[in-house]
Amino acid sequence: MPQDIVSSTLRQGLYTKVVGRRILYYRSLESTMDEAARLAKESDDDGIVVVAEEQTAARGRFQRQWISEPGNLYLSVALRPSAWGLQYISIMAGLAVARAIRKSTGLQTTLKWPNDIRLDGKKVCGVLVESSAAAGVVDYAVVGIGLNVALKPGDFPEIAGIATSVNDALGAEADRTELLGSLLHELDRLYMPLRREAPSSQEEVAPALLEWKGRLDTLGRRVRVQWKDEVYQGMAEDVDPVGNLILRTDSSDVVTLLAGEVTSQVDIAEPIG
Repeated sequence: MPQDIVSSTLRQGLYTKVVGRRILYYRSLESTMDEAARLAKESDDDGIVVVAEEQTAARGRFQRQWISEPGNLYLSVALRPSAWGLQYISIMAGLAVARAIRKSTGLQTTLKWPNDIRLDGKKVCGVLVESSAAAGVVDYAVVGIGLNVALKPGDFPEIAGIATSVNDALGAEADRTELLGSLLHELDRLYMPLRREAPSSQEEVAPALLEWKGRLDTLGRRVRVQWKDEVYQGMAEDVDPVGNLILRTDSSDVVTLLAGEVTSQVDIAEPIG
């Protein structure tokens, strides 16, 4: 049976200001997202972390089922950002994962807009953000992170060609405890400015946004983006100051997309057929 990764992480030392001040660990749970949301509704605590070894009803973006087996990292964090900071939560979470993988394993990741973390062009981690807000006031935001560490994508035909794991890319067994500790530290560091209203924290966020943009492998490519029933196709030219994708369509219109699904992205010279 896998070790209690939370206990191992705490023994190594967790020196965060907010994220992880309260951590709950479950051998099995339906969904860390649902549990973190429930805890957020019951208390005013900021930075509650829910970790599960496996999930029986995990979900990704657009309510897709997420394969969730022991040996990987599945966690959700309940945060209380400002209304201004909420728009950056997804970006900062993806960047935190990328930084943690680099710090813990030396592997260099890229990001597929908006927040898929990739190794060697294949998805290794997904980020899901759900929030509760009304009248310009944020009640809470839950960040769900599913990181493939030991998963063998070849065992699952539906993801075999598009997913990878840290262990596969590393060619060795990664230290999950170190990965989790690094992830919580990086998320805590990136989250702190988002608790305050602009403009006081804008200068603190700017370097992280540039770093996130520099990791995007979507820019400069022809992409197909689907949002609900709409499909946009063209060149991904840039992102705006809050991370929305700026797309020049095949009809030369320029559109700004908030949080669509990049269903395909190919090299500039390769047509989308």
